[in-house]
Amino acid sequence: MRFHELVEDKAPRYTGDLTHAAHPWGLPGVECRACGAAGGWTGFQYPCVDLSGLSAGELKGLSDSWPVSFEEFERLRERVRPLAPAGARLEPGTRFGPLSGTGAGSFGQLFMQNSWSIFARRAALEQLKRAGLRGLEGCPLQVRFRAKSPPELLELQLVAHGRLHPDCLPPDLKPPCSTCGYQELKLPRPYWLDAASLPAYLDVFRLTDFPTLIFATERMVEAVKRLELDGVLFREVEAR
Repeated sequence: MRFHELVEDKAPRYTGDLTHAAHPWGLPGVECRACGAAGGWTGFQYPCVDLSGLSAGELKGLSDSWPVSFEEFERLRERVRPLAPAGARLEPGTRFGPLSGTGAGSFGQLFMQNSWSIFARRAALEQLKRAGLRGLEGCPLQVRFRAKSPPELLELQLVAHGRLHPDCLPPDLKPPCSTCGYQELKLPRPYWLDAASLPAYLDVFRLTDFPTLIFATERMVEAVKRLELDGVLFREVEAR
């Protein structure tokens, strides 16, 4: 099986912009007394998860990304866990709920606001589902567009799977913090995927080690090309 990283198509005709939209809730960052780390992850986001049923006090804590103690983070995480997908990684900085705000510009059939967020027009997503692709769950945006005929975009909710191959990691890499799980790791160049860790039942997913990277199988690449869906490009990455 061949795997490809999804990258934004930066052709001039694509002027779509969602920088004035955000997810309404999120787990705060963490101040870890064990390792001294402060902050959170970028990339873990679950737009289909609705937290509106939690108490006002809990929602206040889930609306401020400022770092808290690990104990407070764990308390909030356990309140969120029953509402999240089974097995979802819930790290500091994880975002929840439909993207809300304003948007503008011209969007392709597929669209990437950044390397860790992928959107699809409803018709394009339905085409991919009919083609038999797996792992496609979309959540409608709550975004206001200035155009008279705004695009009906959905954000894909992706699960995290797969890791980098050990051969591309530094030999002196320190293990993750036993308390908060933080590990200081920069994306190596070049890098390879660990084939044994990659999912056999999903055609699109984000990488567990680096959730800011989204990957697709050859099946998805072929379907996107066959259906002539525009807006994203694919870059093959070796899996060993």
